Amino acid sequence: MRRPVRPSPTGRRPAAALRQRRRGWADAVHTSDRSQAIETAPIAFPAAGAPLPMVHDPRLRECNYGDLNGSPAATLSRLAHIQTPFPNGESDRQAVARVADCLAEIRRDWPGGRILVIGHAATRWAVARLMTGADLAELIAAPLDWRPGWSYPCNP
Repeated sequence: MRRPVRPSPTGRRPAAALRQRRRGWADAVHTSDRSQAIETAPIAFPAAGAPLPMVHDPRLRECNYGDLNGSPAATLSRLAHIQTPFPNGESDRQAVARVADCLAEIRRDWPGGRILVIGHAATRWAVARLMTGADLAELIAAPLDWRPGWSYPCNP
């Protein structure tokens, strides 16, 4: 069973900084439907003035670790589950497929738009894989190269 996770103070700071960096930048915000992502969006884009459309989509969730949901990240053996689903969960390839479905819908509904996506590690890896063609195993194995936002051009 998944537990709701609130944005931490560490996560709130980059979200507040995003508000300054991306002011007037996005046409819409798409988030995972999990509480951490949903609560991050208004920190970055408060509803002052003309609020941005915000879409909460389950396809932008973290990978479903099944029986291992709630386990410490260090114990998840991510590389062993790129193709093979976690017990009673999904594989990272399956997570990429559902994010791909979401991105196809965003492209259709927002042609030429600038869309900000707020998700989780699996969301970030999926978007990077889909937009750059990077190897999924390399993305998962690489240390987190935190940047204040990743930007990918979207060519239909």
